[in-house]
Amino acid sequence: MEETDQLKAQIDLLQAALDHINQGFTVFDSDLRLVAWNRGLYDMLDMPEEIVRRGSHLEAFIRVNAERGEYGEGDIEGKIARRIERARLFEPHYFERVRPNGQIIAVSGTPLPQGGFVTIYSDVTEERRRQKKLEQTVEERTRALQQSEDWLRLVTDNIPALIAYLSPGPVFRFANRRYADWFGQSVASIAGKRAPDVVGDDLFAEIAPHIEKAFEGNAVSYEYQRSRPDGTLAYMRSTLIPDMTQDGRTLGIFVLSLDATDQKQAEAALVQSQRMDAVGKLTGGLAHDFNNLLAILMGNLLSLGRLEEPVDKEALDKKLSPMLDATKRGSELIQRLLAFSRGKAIDPQTVPLADVIAGTSRLLEGSLPSSITLNIHADDRQVAACIDPTQMETALINLAFNARDAMPDGGQLTISLDETVLETQEAKDLGIAAGPYARIAVEDTGGGMDADTQLKVFEPFFTTKSFGTGSGLGLSMVYGFIRQSGGAIQISSALGVGTFMTLYLPLVRLQDPEDQARDKSKAQSLKRGQGELLLLVEDDPDVAAAVTDQLQNLGYSVLLAESADDARTLALDLPELKGVLSDIIMPGQVNGLALAREIRRERSDLGIALMSGYADWSNLAGQGQTCEFPVLAKPFADAQLADAVQQILSLNSKG
Repeated sequence: MEETDQLKAQIDLLQAALDHINQGFTVFDSDLRLVAWNRGLYDMLDMPEEIVRRGSHLEAFIRVNAERGEYGEGDIEGKIARRIERARLFEPHYFERVRPNGQIIAVSGTPLPQGGFVTIYSDVTEERRRQKKLEQTVEERTRALQQSEDWLRLVTDNIPALIAYLSPGPVFRFANRRYADWFGQSVASIAGKRAPDVVGDDLFAEIAPHIEKAFEGNAVSYEYQRSRPDGTLAYMRSTLIPDMTQDGRTLGIFVLSLDATDQKQAEAALVQSQRMDAVGKLTGGLAHDFNNLLAILMGNLLSLGRLEEPVDKEALDKKLSPMLDATKRGSELIQRLLAFSRGKAIDPQTVPLADVIAGTSRLLEGSLPSSITLNIHADDRQVAACIDPTQMETALINLAFNARDAMPDGGQLTISLDETVLETQEAKDLGIAAGPYARIAVEDTGGGMDADTQLKVFEPFFTTKSFGTGSGLGLSMVYGFIRQSGGAIQISSALGVGTFMTLYLPLVRLQDPEDQARDKSKAQSLKRGQGELLLLVEDDPDVAAAVTDQLQNLGYSVLLAESADDARTLALDLPELKGVLSDIIMPGQVNGLALAREIRRERSDLGIALMSGYADWSNLAGQGQTCEFPVLAKPFADAQLADAVQQILSLNSKG
């Protein structure tokens, strides 16, 4: 009896514990009869107390629910039978049921080892409402995000720029329509592709260092060029901005590219305009130089006419030598002026700066007033830089003319060259890397500049000259060229003292000049012929006679043709002919280049060279084409003529 009371007490204690669980709880045996339950079953499911007792069959519980309509409308008995049939399977089950009052009950049944099952009833109404609300929020935010993305796409697709986003790899995650079109992709196909697969291996090799630097957390700007589908070149200017977290990690990089082709063309036009302005200023000085050269020629020719026979060779050489020097100097001046005035795209090459300064001084000699003394201190031909020499000459001439304008009453203009090593702080102040540099100093003794002028002097269109006498572009272009060449420019000036401009360019040390001279002397040894028959096509009889004499002195036999028709006939009818030397500009419809091409089609074995004194004969080749024949610029020395003939004869022998 005592044990029974103790067991009953334990059961009551267990029941009290179960009644405090906020879930409903039932246990049915293998006959589907109720064994245990808790108060949660009443509170949650509103079950009648008369059926919630030990031994009640599961069917009674299901019937109450069915009659209340908790299983929906329809055949009540059928609904009860199906549920009893499923229960007899004693399988784990879970389902959620929405009661007519809107309450959502989760029912979870687990089979027992001896048969029967235990079932847990949970009220998940609030949980499902919160979940539904969360899903609605997510849906609304997803819709808003999609709308934002659509707006972003609309905006970026209509911006006149190429926009993209690169993640590590680098892999494209986003690109606007213009960016995708530029590389032959669609906005859908470009996403997820590796950068080399989109831009191509060659371009990627060029821009990869910039991308790597951006992923290191640096903003980067650079330019590149790429051919459009129509074959024209486009110049692109790109900026990379790292997408960084607060702790310094780089998630990706934003890419912004702009078509800079029009800007490049405008810059080139401005440079050419400035160059032609300088050419205009040089013209007076060059006219002075040519008058001097003509005076030398005329004076010596008149002297030759007065020599009495027999003519002494020493006296003859004394007259001829300055005449030859004068013609060479005149030819050199013309070639330098033509090269300077034509200009061309930036063409960096390693050149001795002393040679560039010397060439500039020759252009300036006659262009500066006699009241200004030009001093050149540039003797070290080993000091070189990788620059465009024509642009360098333009820069020096601009600086020289500025100095000239600053000295209306005369003074000293000094251009000097040396090398220096910039330490870290000094290089940082100039905005360039520390290391060895070539240094060009342009110094004048003019009126100088105040501090405010020095701050503005490199700004485009800033000028202290009166309206109409200066464009204000000269010094800004000098500054741009020097920076583009990897260097820096520094100004030091004071009112009444003068101005000191210092140009720094990355230093390149060349071969020893003595070794260069030996190599040059070997290269300049005359290469003579052995009687080979050449056809000379030249309509000017005086020029034809002079070139014929040069060729014969070099050991060649010469046939002369004065017209394209005669030249064509002789070239095609004389198999013993070894080479053709033709002027480019001739009377009539056929120029020398067209004639050379006609002859080449019929006789591919015949070596052909051209001659020209024309200012810009290269245009005759045709737009986008190059001249396939060697061209001699008139006048030419024996060594130049010998080299050209040997070149075409060697081609002939190879053929």
